[in-house]
Amino acid sequence: MDLIRYPIGKFHPQELSTYDRMQLIADLPEIAKTLRRVAASLTEEQLEHSYRSDGWTIRQIIHHMADNDMNAYLRFKRALTEEAPEANSYREDLWAGLIDYKNIPVAHAIALLELIHERLFKIMTHMQESDFKRTLITQALGSITLDIALQRIIWHNQHHLAQIHAAITRKDEK
Repeated sequence: MDLIRYPIGKFHPQELSTYDRMQLIADLPEIAKTLRRVAASLTEEQLEHSYRSDGWTIRQIIHHMADNDMNAYLRFKRALTEEAPEANSYREDLWAGLIDYKNIPVAHAIALLELIHERLFKIMTHMQESDFKRTLITQALGSITLDIALQRIIWHNQHHLAQIHAAITRKDEK
């Protein structure tokens, strides 16, 4: 079940070198491009497929990716401008049931994700090494550095892209 729920494994932060960090930052704009490419080949029916029994649909995952990174963006900026801010949490399970996840095209969520990533990319490429050591406090992970927040953003998106691929594959196997 863990492999189905976490197809790329659970999140484990690493100590980053400058090179590692730059690689992760370079990966950021590619996420929405990959998502747009995958979503373009999906029908409305396929968007309703789930990666596992009782799991979110592809449509819900795509909207969640945008919402999650919108929250991550705000947390990241707060950590750059405040001393160890406490990051707000949100009920992602309840957000996934709201009408926008059902009625707004996934292309809108992907466009939002692209814009968020463009802004994060711009900020991150102009940060100093010491800025990545700034911290924020989360409910899930406790006190984390912006290095870890960056890793989490990339992992989270790759995690959901893998779930989308699993939903497509799962349906194709039926």
